[in-house]
Amino acid sequence: MQDQKDLELILCSRVPLVVIETAEEKRTLDLLMRITDEQGKALYRWSITDGLSRLSFGPQVVCDTAKLDEPEDVLRQIKTLNEAGVFVLCDFHHFMQSEPRNVRLLKDIAISHGNVAHTIVFLSHSIRLPAELHSYSASFSLSLPGEEQIMSIIRDEARQWSTRNAGRRVKTDHSALQKMVVNLKGVTTADVRRMVRDAIMRDGCLTEDDLPEISKTKFQLMNLEGVLSYAYSTDSFADVGGLGNLKRWLNDRKNVFMGAQKSGLDAPRGMLILGVQGGGKSLAAKAVAGVWGIPLLRLDFGALYNKYFGETEKNLRESLKLADTMSPCVLWLDEIEKGVQQGGHGEGFSNRVLGTLLTWMAERTSRVFIVATSNDISAMPPELMRKGRMDEIFFVDLPGQTVRKEIFCIHLKKRDLDPKRFDIDGLAQAAAGFSGSEIEQAVVAAMYTAVARKEDPGSTHIEQEILNTSPLSVVMAERIHALRAWAKDRTVPAD
Repeated sequence: MQDQKDLELILCSRVPLVVIETAEEKRTLDLLMRITDEQGKALYRWSITDGLSRLSFGPQVVCDTAKLDEPEDVLRQIKTLNEAGVFVLCDFHHFMQSEPRNVRLLKDIAISHGNVAHTIVFLSHSIRLPAELHSYSASFSLSLPGEEQIMSIIRDEARQWSTRNAGRRVKTDHSALQKMVVNLKGVTTADVRRMVRDAIMRDGCLTEDDLPEISKTKFQLMNLEGVLSYAYSTDSFADVGGLGNLKRWLNDRKNVFMGAQKSGLDAPRGMLILGVQGGGKSLAAKAVAGVWGIPLLRLDFGALYNKYFGETEKNLRESLKLADTMSPCVLWLDEIEKGVQQGGHGEGFSNRVLGTLLTWMAERTSRVFIVATSNDISAMPPELMRKGRMDEIFFVDLPGQTVRKEIFCIHLKKRDLDPKRFDIDGLAQAAAGFSGSEIEQAVVAAMYTAVARKEDPGSTHIEQEILNTSPLSVVMAERIHALRAWAKDRTVPAD
């Protein structure tokens, strides 16, 4: 096992302080027991609740452990010992930040390592050593399970469920299993086992219907909330009117991105969607994740600046790193120009944010598909626009007559209204120049009016709402004309 070899190498290199950040305490202790047993070393574990206790069968180096439950006492005892041992201190970081004596005792033990080779192992989910101890320490991370290990865990949990349920077999299929293995990568062995067990116990099956819940749980385990948010429901392309070119482009690349097609091609990296506000850019971003069957993460540039002012680039790097962990996934950079435009939050901030983002885009190897949406092309930096950063740039224009008919049908069906009872052709003609969101709002407003009048919603109600609305194409005609002119020879029409 590679973990055992790597940790054994650290222990043999005579580093006095070892930091292990993990939630898998039992797995780590089992690993340390195997190593110390093979090396003939004594292994001890300390916690504030249990004090110091012996774990291994190595030589006894502490005679009386019963009273060593206080942090300072156990450090003083270790310092006086003449026989080397490995001491695992669980959650000890709480007793270093505000206790300078503990820090000094740890430093004394580290300095004396050449005389008595004690090894102090700090074990907890998150540890920050005081600066004066950094030069004496090394860090170790447990590896996350690979595809073979995940599949083995799935089979083991299926066997256990079958045993508990009179030999019934867990229902599944090859496609669902492969997608589940991919979605379970990036979390610990214990978490993989728990998520698989929960999925099986719900209905005795492992199907693609379990994938959204697994992705949701994985996101919550990663503690990504804040700058990065998880879309708990994604729309299918059945809910997107038009966008024919965009749909075809994505369908051509789906199998390569998901790894189902071994063609030697580079995995698709992402796309930039420009267009008129309300034209369906955000819905298209959600639909990519829905059709591909992968999680959708949204990066909130507003929270990036406002919530973490002073640590902007650091938190952007952490968010991108966690997106890598969630892969395969879609990363939606909504209104990206607000995060990288010059002068928006101070030019220095914007330049550093842009540099961090571009570096990650160029160097990432994970299957994170970027969907960046923008309303204001003039605010977009040229570095982000060039080919290579994104695979393609699509322009979402105002919908034409045929697409407007599709949109009316979609929103009427969503509200349990039969499109055949409406004059769809006439409504689409009347709504010329309307965006998709403006058409939806006309339908919603018409339903309110009909209910207030105690009437069945009809074409007349929607036509009246259309007449009462000044669409964005009229209110901001100059800006929309300029956007269309810019996009004409520089982008690919989405429809």
